[in-house]
Amino acid sequence: MEMNTNKGDLLLQFQNVSKTFVDKQFRKVQALTDLTFSLHQGEFIVIIGSSGCGKSTLLRLIAGLDKPSMGNILYRGKQIEEPDKRRGLVFQSYSVFPWLTVRENIEFGLENRNSRNNQEKVSNWLTFTGLTEFEDAYPKVLSGGMRQRVAIARTMIVEPELLLLDEPFGALDERTRESMQGLLIKAAINSGCSVLLVTHDIREALILADRIFLMESHPGRIMGTFIPPSEKPRTRNHLSLPEFKSLYDEILDRFPIQILQ
Repeated sequence: MEMNTNKGDLLLQFQNVSKTFVDKQFRKVQALTDLTFSLHQGEFIVIIGSSGCGKSTLLRLIAGLDKPSMGNILYRGKQIEEPDKRRGLVFQSYSVFPWLTVRENIEFGLENRNSRNNQEKVSNWLTFTGLTEFEDAYPKVLSGGMRQRVAIARTMIVEPELLLLDEPFGALDERTRESMQGLLIKAAINSGCSVLLVTHDIREALILADRIFLMESHPGRIMGTFIPPSEKPRTRNHLSLPEFKSLYDEILDRFPIQILQ
């Protein structure tokens, strides 16, 4: 039975969704099977699983970049057919345009980007992400964390209803990751958008999530749902509390050892 403590409007529904594809050796691969869950407005869901469990495939389906083999994926009650700015996707691999400055990257998706209102939006996001002094710099001179801040700002400035994040902090050091987690929570709260993040890091899930979905592999399916034991905001200090340690151990006991970092 799916648990949900969020009272916002129903935003996303997976109804018995499966995804099959053919790999480079022409073998049939069942990436996802019988996924059923929902996400509500303002909710932050984290999906954890090891490599190959179909997490990225799931995000591509929601983003409209791919279609399910079976089942239905509904966004505000309508079948997802194609990409939509209401659903913004941020990848792990610092998806910024190297030939554009920081400011140009952030404003890229805006229509009428030279309007006063939109330029104010860009300036506000530069300030929020701490990138104001780098607005004329090119990505090659930025750190990984700074490039990921650019990617998040570029996605959020078009005001998506649902932010999709594919292990966005996986390549960052621990201190930078913690800073980015705090920035992400503030951005989601300030904008009112929902978030679906996939990761293999249990600790990250415990800090960020309203609900945690645990996925198993081959084929990918949800094998458990968990709710962290306190309201947000949370920090790494919460992870030392007995109730967090207990939930960490419960999730770990049900999951393959390869997710450990």
